[in-house]
Amino acid sequence: MSAKAKGIAVLGTGLAGLGHAGGRSEQDIIAQAAGKAVAASGLTLGDIDGIITSSLTSPWWVLRMAEYLGIRPRFSDSTMFGGSSFIADIRTAQLAIEAGECEHVLICYGATPRSAAGSTAINQMRAALDPQPYEHPYKPFNPPSSYALAAARHMHEFGTTREQLAEVAVAARRWARLNPDAYSRDALTIDEVLNSRMISDPLTVRDCCLVTDGAGAFIVTGADHARTLHARPIHVLGTGHAHWHRQISSMDDLTVTPAVESGTRAFAEAGLRPRDIDVVELYDAFTINPILFLEDLGFCPKGEGGKFVSGGRIGPGGDFPMNTNGGGLSFGHPGMYSIFLVIEAVAQLRGEAGARQVPGAETALVHGNGGVLSSQATAILSNAR
Repeated sequence: MSAKAKGIAVLGTGLAGLGHAGGRSEQDIIAQAAGKAVAASGLTLGDIDGIITSSLTSPWWVLRMAEYLGIRPRFSDSTMFGGSSFIADIRTAQLAIEAGECEHVLICYGATPRSAAGSTAINQMRAALDPQPYEHPYKPFNPPSSYALAAARHMHEFGTTREQLAEVAVAARRWARLNPDAYSRDALTIDEVLNSRMISDPLTVRDCCLVTDGAGAFIVTGADHARTLHARPIHVLGTGHAHWHRQISSMDDLTVTPAVESGTRAFAEAGLRPRDIDVVELYDAFTINPILFLEDLGFCPKGEGGKFVSGGRIGPGGDFPMNTNGGGLSFGHPGMYSIFLVIEAVAQLRGEAGARQVPGAETALVHGNGGVLSSQATAILSNAR
């Protein structure tokens, strides 16, 4: 491939092991998702010469997956930014492709926290390997306690209400009820969110993401020849990534995230503005997240996110379709989630989302969050170059 090629496009995508993997390993379901993505791209595994993947548990994950898939990549990367990784990875893939290091990059992830045994031991291991000295002595229930701090501060500073937080969860559930792949599809009301079990004040269990199994994968290649491989490639118009802290106690302002920086970069590169986006897919590990990100990405002024999401606006039939697969709150959340944002955006832009399809969607913004509002990654996609 010519090193002069500019831009990349998403080809095929794949999902596997959603909800409960039924005893299959993480590598099993990733391989299944990857196989679907490769086949849907008009390629074979032998054509894949780049791989980007990471894991919450293994620093050797990219070596393990390449071995498991039987590929010998010319380019590989396993940089871990938490849940934002697989949107940040899009930029890495673009740089590698444009530099001529590889042609076809597989980005993949999967985990089985719902079905796998030993989750308590794994969490203890993570705490030991990633000490947070300003917080661990106080034994917070993280990550919920950290996000609860951000939610409480937003409520105090801007008058955001628990009902407005609940609107995020209810809208996600309404989308999930249209998605046969979603894990939680029962009806959900504002009152049920408010009256569910308190996890970390002001967040109840329905303000918190699911714990499920699941794997996802997608293939990116140079935009110049994407259409020779796929009838409907989805073009990456702009990306941005920023991280300012690791521990929530090191955040300068609990209501302002690095999405301010990642979003600015992505919009500038794409040459678009928030008003140009048809579908928005935001990492919703907790109901406060989309409220913060809508503000920081420029969809509404700081402090007005709660009002912005109210009145059914972000649910089916609303004028701002957001998290159309059901999100981490109702679709699924296997430890890290952003890969599913990309896969859903691609489905929307190709008109393949079934009952939840947003009519006429041409542009989509995907935004991933890692750590405790720590790492933020934004990408803008389009079905036209």
